[in-house]
Amino acid sequence: MFRTSHIELSLSALKRNIKFMKKHLRPDVVFSSVVKGNAYGHGIRNFVPMAEKAGIRHFSVYSAGEAYLAHQVHTANSHIMIMGALDNAEVGWAIENDISFYVFGTRRLETAIQDARRIGKKARIHLELETGLNRMGLKAEALEHAVELIKANHEHLEIEGFSTHYAGAESVANYVRVRNQIETYREMVVWLNKQGLEAKLHHTASSAAVLNYPETVYDMARVGIAQYGYWPTQETEMLYWRERQGGTMKLPPNPLRRVIKWVSRVMNIKRLGRGEFVGYGNSFLTTRPSVIAAVPVGYWHGFSRALSNYGRVLIHGKRAPVVGAVNMNMMMVDVTDCNGVEEGDEVVILGKQKKAEITVGSFADLSGMLNYETLVRLPSEIPRIEVK
Repeated sequence: MFRTSHIELSLSALKRNIKFMKKHLRPDVVFSSVVKGNAYGHGIRNFVPMAEKAGIRHFSVYSAGEAYLAHQVHTANSHIMIMGALDNAEVGWAIENDISFYVFGTRRLETAIQDARRIGKKARIHLELETGLNRMGLKAEALEHAVELIKANHEHLEIEGFSTHYAGAESVANYVRVRNQIETYREMVVWLNKQGLEAKLHHTASSAAVLNYPETVYDMARVGIAQYGYWPTQETEMLYWRERQGGTMKLPPNPLRRVIKWVSRVMNIKRLGRGEFVGYGNSFLTTRPSVIAAVPVGYWHGFSRALSNYGRVLIHGKRAPVVGAVNMNMMMVDVTDCNGVEEGDEVVILGKQKKAEITVGSFADLSGMLNYETLVRLPSEIPRIEVK
């Protein structure tokens, strides 16, 4: 009740995806579940406990706000790592709650030292090394200063990790750049070791790097999109199977399963004659006697207005086209070919129904967005429900 749609999260699919990715990791490698972007739209509050049921005990978030949400629902033996935004006023909170965080500038490091001294507890830090992505990270001069600060205040700091991130491990077009980053990271770690600095964890690999560059898997892997059931790109999937199928491009069944399913219901049925417009404006005109269903999901819910007259949903196991303009809170769907549709019938916006499926990939392609972008735009207000 009190909802126009809901999202189902499959625990069995998540377990399957984690098992598949762990096949590419050594048994001693830490699997860090990346739950930034509200767990890629799956919902941090819902997803973290699910991942713990699947055996995960390390979570990577982007910001202190995301860390706060994860901290509210995680168990005592799980760890949270902040990879990005952390205001100076939030550093002390992270230290007090044993949350580790990236250091990519000396100002954050200085704040961490001050707060750790005040609290009487070591700050658990990860040095993010700039290897060529040129987004964030410690370059040579800043790294030298950071090393000096760490040596002078070692009693207040725990070096949890050395890390970096690759500039597009999901595409062969970035091969040379990524190879250079791999070499740069190794050189920087050697230099840090010579300065007397050691880290508990070395981590550089994302989902794409795990699959395309296995040599980048060190002590921990930060697995994001793949755990939710999606290949980072179609290219990543093709490269993966090409290497394992002896050159043939005939693909076996997909080992990844979508965790998410987005479901609504038919709100109203309207029967129209030939030559009638549907919805705002005149973008859709019936060319035959038609049955039109109203579905209470619109662009406020993350169903892009760009899908007007292009999108598809599933009703009675058949693909039904979206007709007319997608509204803020509803859309109209042509169900003329879906026999016997009635008010209250299930509408699948993303996911499977009988033998048919609407994938995030097809959904995203029609709206001109990335898989990632489509997922993270799903409002947190839509209820998430765990299913088997």
